[in-house]
Amino acid sequence: MTLSRLHMRGRSKKAARRSAERESLTAAGRAGFVARGVVYVLIGVLALHIALGSGGEQADREGALAQVAQQPFGEEMLWALVVGFGCMALWRGARAVGRHGPRRKAPSRALDGGRAVFYGFVCWATAVYAAGQRKGSSGDAKSQDWTKSALELPYGRYLVGAGGCVLIGVGVVLAVRAMMRRFLRQLDLGSLKGRSRQVVTALGVTGGVARGAVFAAAGIFIVTAAVQFDPDEAKGVDATLRSFAHTPVGPWLLAAVAAGLVLFGVFSFASARWRRL
Repeated sequence: MTLSRLHMRGRSKKAARRSAERESLTAAGRAGFVARGVVYVLIGVLALHIALGSGGEQADREGALAQVAQQPFGEEMLWALVVGFGCMALWRGARAVGRHGPRRKAPSRALDGGRAVFYGFVCWATAVYAAGQRKGSSGDAKSQDWTKSALELPYGRYLVGAGGCVLIGVGVVLAVRAMMRRFLRQLDLGSLKGRSRQVVTALGVTGGVARGAVFAAAGIFIVTAAVQFDPDEAKGVDATLRSFAHTPVGPWLLAAVAAGLVLFGVFSFASARWRRL
């Protein structure tokens, strides 16, 4: 066999490996979006129950996992979510190091790196829950504990305040990007046409604004905790959602945000189908 043929065979094998890797990472990304969608839909449904006065469960990730565990084949579904979040962490990490997708600028890659760490933590926490350790602190208690620990550090008040401002900024950016329909750039619009495109666009806008509102509200509570030097002012997702019912609009605002979170979950399912991965 000539050297040229050996070289071509080597290149062919390398191309095949890259193709298999791309397909695997694409599948991982789609699984991750499905897992994210399940959790957001369940959190939104739990929040809707609270708004209607018919639910006492936590409207956060722990509450969503508890709902999954109560279903037939609940244990299997929990481990499926573990796999899904692990896949999302893997996909985000691959994008961060430039192993998947088009070449991207450093800030975008850094953002994906942060998301990979976040979903890695979510994967670990979900695995702990699925393994049977389900009697830990609530999300609200954990948020207050973390805030208390941070406030005790040197310049802790400023660190907590800065963290709250970052969270507010993230919420505002999420809401504004949703209203500007920036998410459409990430979708395969060639396959998404007509009525389907209109529906997915509505899901992305409404769901993204609701998601941003929750992030921003949580950030406001953290800033309040820093200003008052009181960790009890910090709130997790559940208490943040419940706070919407204490506004002048009453439970209607909570119901609107909850419905938006359900729609964002459905948008995540649509992303698993039509996002360019």
